[in-house]
Amino acid sequence: MPELPEVETLVRQLRPIAGTQIVDAEILDARLTVARDELVGAPVGGVTRRGKYIVIGLEGRGDLIVHLRMSGRLRLDRSDDEIPYTRLILKLDTGDCLYFINPRRLGTVVLCSSGFNKDLGVEPISSGFTIDVLAGLTRTSRAPIKQLLLDQRKIAGIGNIYAAEALWRAGIDPRRPAQSLNRAEIEALHDGITSVLFDAIEQLGTTIGTSVADYRRSSFERGSFQNRLAVYGRTRAPCERCGTPIERVVQAGRSTCYCPTCQI
Repeated sequence: MPELPEVETLVRQLRPIAGTQIVDAEILDARLTVARDELVGAPVGGVTRRGKYIVIGLEGRGDLIVHLRMSGRLRLDRSDDEIPYTRLILKLDTGDCLYFINPRRLGTVVLCSSGFNKDLGVEPISSGFTIDVLAGLTRTSRAPIKQLLLDQRKIAGIGNIYAAEALWRAGIDPRRPAQSLNRAEIEALHDGITSVLFDAIEQLGTTIGTSVADYRRSSFERGSFQNRLAVYGRTRAPCERCGTPIERVVQAGRSTCYCPTCQI
């Protein structure tokens, strides 16, 4: 599933459509609840990100909320391979088209007339995400620290990949209760979270796999952060810090990779 760095990469590439107008819309998937009449004629005010959501502001209409889930993406162009998986086309007054491509049909597009209304936590790449804020989130939580990082109501945008990588950078066992972290560990985790997210954004995200369903940025290019992953998907490979084989456990039904020596 695209996480914060992948969604941020797409949003940055889509910002030039601000100031355009939707002149037509093709709804190509009956599962999408948005209607053509709700979109046609709407001016595009801007494209932003909130957590893992893409928020397209439609002036006077509300916000068009796109959640990519496992395989969705938004493009200003598309490959021949993506044509069968195109679920929505927004035609703009510039002659460009915005394509919602969704191979597994899990992504959603919803128009919120009153604006974005999801109950999400602090943005981890914002100035509001401070060490004290993170300390406050961990202080009363008995949940494993990795589960807290994945809770979108607490911190918005972190998924399985970057939670695992941030914890490795911080040297913290993902199974530890969040409230067991001391101040120094919280500071290390804060640095691990922010550094891994900014590094991944700089590398245009993580692309794992080669199928049409795997993440690509808008210009079809793969992200490259997969080449810098320290633990995610590296079960039995040597830890880059100490050489210990990376282990895998299951937490709340999801795989967690970590170093049993470095992460305590």
